[in-house]
Amino acid sequence: MLIAPFHTTQAFTFGDVVDWIKPLWQWQQDESSIQFELTDTKGNIHTHKTTHGKHLVINFWATWCTPCLNEIPAFVKFYDQHSDQVEILGLDYEPIDLKAIEEFSARFAINYPVILYNDNNGAEYLKFGDILGMPTTQIYNPEGELMQTFIGEISIEDLEKFIPSSS
Repeated sequence: MLIAPFHTTQAFTFGDVVDWIKPLWQWQQDESSIQFELTDTKGNIHTHKTTHGKHLVINFWATWCTPCLNEIPAFVKFYDQHSDQVEILGLDYEPIDLKAIEEFSARFAINYPVILYNDNNGAEYLKFGDILGMPTTQIYNPEGELMQTFIGEISIEDLEKFIPSSS
């Protein structure tokens, strides 16, 4: 005779899952500020020191991710309007070569630094914590403290909630 245990299942909302995971992220939220060194596709180095004094938006994305592509125009417009007070770094989280990402960036008119996941930057990506889905966007205050993490597509309105206009 085969006896199998009976299990009840329960549907969880995305919010339930995030609430359950939040305590696991506590180590990241307890950090006073993030320390990193990333090299963009143009060879420029971005660090916690070069971004200090500005809000920092870290956006993990990929060229195959439809919600990622949908939010690029919002980042372009927001960066165009607020680059004096915010630094946006687009961390492409996929194996892709430089020529392909340069063509992609030109096609989408990306005006903020794009960082490739490669041998130079890979270990630095880990400093921002586990990425549970794409896109993932983290917003840091000018002192480098994490203010908000979004999983999924965001809008200019979402950015404006955490990064006030200087005018």
